[in-house]
Amino acid sequence: MNFASFYRNRANHLPHNRDDVIKAQKAVGVSIIEVKSGKQGWQVVMDSPFNRKVTAHTPIEITGPARGHTLMKTQQDPKGVEAYGTWANCGSGRTPWGTYLTCEENFNGFYSSSDPDLKIPEAFQRYGLSHQDRGYAWGQYDERFDLAQNPNEPNRSGYVVEIDPSQPATKPKKRTALGRFKHENAEVTLARSGQVVIYLGDDERGEFLYRYVSHNAWQPGADIDDLMDNGTLYVAKFHDNGSGEWRALTPETTGMSLAEICIHTRQAASKVKATTMDRPEWVAVHPHKAQAYCALTNNKNRGLKPNKGGDPQPVGGPNPREANQYGQIIRWVPVNQDHGADRFHWNLFVMAGNPDVHAEGLKAGSENIHSGNLFNSPDGLSFDTQGQLWIQTDGKTSNQEDFAGMGNNQMLVADPNTGEIRRFMVGPKECEITGLTWSHDKKTLFVGVQHPGENGGSTFPDGRLARSCVVAIWRDDQRAVG
Repeated sequence: MNFASFYRNRANHLPHNRDDVIKAQKAVGVSIIEVKSGKQGWQVVMDSPFNRKVTAHTPIEITGPARGHTLMKTQQDPKGVEAYGTWANCGSGRTPWGTYLTCEENFNGFYSSSDPDLKIPEAFQRYGLSHQDRGYAWGQYDERFDLAQNPNEPNRSGYVVEIDPSQPATKPKKRTALGRFKHENAEVTLARSGQVVIYLGDDERGEFLYRYVSHNAWQPGADIDDLMDNGTLYVAKFHDNGSGEWRALTPETTGMSLAEICIHTRQAASKVKATTMDRPEWVAVHPHKAQAYCALTNNKNRGLKPNKGGDPQPVGGPNPREANQYGQIIRWVPVNQDHGADRFHWNLFVMAGNPDVHAEGLKAGSENIHSGNLFNSPDGLSFDTQGQLWIQTDGKTSNQEDFAGMGNNQMLVADPNTGEIRRFMVGPKECEITGLTWSHDKKTLFVGVQHPGENGGSTFPDGRLARSCVVAIWRDDQRAVG
């Protein structure tokens, strides 16, 4: 639910009291539900033992290099080993051992300061923390979110959280070894050696693309804590000639301790001069080839001003447009077809644009963009088992001027071999299409519709109150979707 929009519609634009904040805190996070197909279609199994909610009040274990560090200790948790809740969750990733990695994204918008004269540390400014929150008012009624009272609390947000949906009694874990930033999703694959490789995007203008590689290899029965807590975090450096490398974030390369790297990951990436990107969103790995794709959704600051850390954002390479309003999808192939390799080759799979408005130039987009598939701001990405790439958008829906003909946000499907892209579905007004998965038999496609009617222009899905939801799509002939 988009609580900022909800609060904007109230008389004073803020929660009225502590009860309002508690309701909001119990509504955010992650829902685990069991669904089944029956005569009336897909329905929630109401009495399933797997159903549960992980909220902003759920105890979560802190693991990895940052566990117990001074910057992780608070009044509530003086040992720095247990966080209280998860929120601002974006995408996820499925591991080979059956757990899910949920990603904390815009966590900064929930913190504020009761002291207007409080000096906001540079480390906080890099993550967008300030005296004001984004309208949630949690800090007014919950001291955890008041920077003046709990200055270390934000250091415990912005991580990947591992949840086992099949074990409701298990405590979720914040995997600090995967870094702290505005995580979009966590795409898990294996290196040729069997080491776990996780690709991670930091969704902010001018931030970076990351990769985590476990020290040891995965095999059935392996120590999962070891795989997720002991590894090396890398950040991508792209060169204009189509080559690139993963630069390790270590005490030797950054001058920071491992714990500091995991807490101040953006600063560590800046130290090794990684490539500033146009908002790296979802990453998807091809199921049959050693290829990976990342949606770079847009960046109005490209070529105009540096990121929050002062890193320049030059035009070129994987970010070829100044004040990029349409976005692009980048593809890379690791050397020796091995996701564990430290070098790769890259190209632009598609540059979104509008050839109906701009006859030529970068704003027209790449050759595989035409009137039948106009879109902007690619966001969600996922492959089906056949190797088709599904693209979801979260962009401008004005349908005017530079965005004429694009309509609402949508989902498209692309052939990585030919570059062909076709529009599959269009969402309701003022929504984001995000998140997808398939039923076990691949005959049903589940798609997320987020914040429809964000500005009051929709009553999807039932014609009364606009609500985020998941829709199920299947073919009349009962064949597989994708």
